[in-house]
Amino acid sequence: MSEAGQAATAGSGRGSRGGPVTCFGEMLLRLTPTQNVPLARAGQLGVEVGGAEANVAAALASLGQPARMLTVLPDNPLGRMAQMKLGSAGVDTSALTTAPGRMGLYFFEPPVGALSGRVTYDRAHSAFAGAAAESVDFDRALQGAALLHMSGITPALGPGGVALARAAVAAAKAAGVPICFDGNYRANLWEAWDSDPRAILTDLVAEATILIGNHRDISLLLGETFSGDGPDRRRLAAEAAFATFPKLELIASTARHVETGAVHRIAARVDMRADHWQTDEARVEGIVDRIGTGDAFAAGLLLRWLEGASPREMARSALALAVIKHSLPGDMILATRRELEEFDLAGLGGGGDVRR
Repeated sequence: MSEAGQAATAGSGRGSRGGPVTCFGEMLLRLTPTQNVPLARAGQLGVEVGGAEANVAAALASLGQPARMLTVLPDNPLGRMAQMKLGSAGVDTSALTTAPGRMGLYFFEPPVGALSGRVTYDRAHSAFAGAAAESVDFDRALQGAALLHMSGITPALGPGGVALARAAVAAAKAAGVPICFDGNYRANLWEAWDSDPRAILTDLVAEATILIGNHRDISLLLGETFSGDGPDRRRLAAEAAFATFPKLELIASTARHVETGAVHRIAARVDMRADHWQTDEARVEGIVDRIGTGDAFAAGLLLRWLEGASPREMARSALALAVIKHSLPGDMILATRRELEEFDLAGLGGGGDVRR
């Protein structure tokens, strides 16, 4: 795409949007063996606060974009730990509510050598999953918001999660707040109950302005298989999604090729109705922590979308923030705007030299 095309896209009427991004979803604690051993042999576990939507909120706030978290936490020390983590990142926590129940957990075994990483969930009957939709003040959380960011994880939790997701979409629609929906398909969660993910997710995505998901996510939604290689297949999928969902304006995705547990190659793509942009692959070495990289990608994308950036700028910033996150432990990335803008995607940050 030409620079003139990029400029035309950037000036297509989206403009800069004020107000906070409201992120809605469950917060979790991540427990990880501290000595790179399988969970069954772990003697100590490190604790991190996370959750897909909370990770996006923290990343946006650290970049200077106001962000507000809407979730339900247990009124106990673990819930307060989660709230404090968000507050320290600069996230507005005024819309948080508490309810009976527990804090959702997941156990993460990082990839080591030839062993793949693995996630084990322990989140049943959490305060969030058990919350009634009418108990969550969506109207207050969306007041003055520039965007609602949510994901497919919430409806995957069960019938209660579906009700919560539908209530969030209905409230955003009534308030005139655009929606970003990150597919975040979690097969383990959907398969744990008598679910119909295609029908449920299709209803939610139908109201979205932005979809974060690749051709496989679109195949699930449309019941259609897309042929071809690489970029051609992704463009065909995007065009089919745009034809099916009239409100959809933007689709963003990554393509990841895993060489080893510590070396990945990643490209980013942004599709709009009139044009698209795909970055070159970035080769990421010495990976410290892959968890949360997709959320970093989402934050980088939304930051630039709110500013009315071109597809090229959105894709590059989203990929850059995702690449940076691979070098940081924990679920969240707290990078400043200056750090993002100084990051050289082609050189992957300059090779680790000291900036003086």
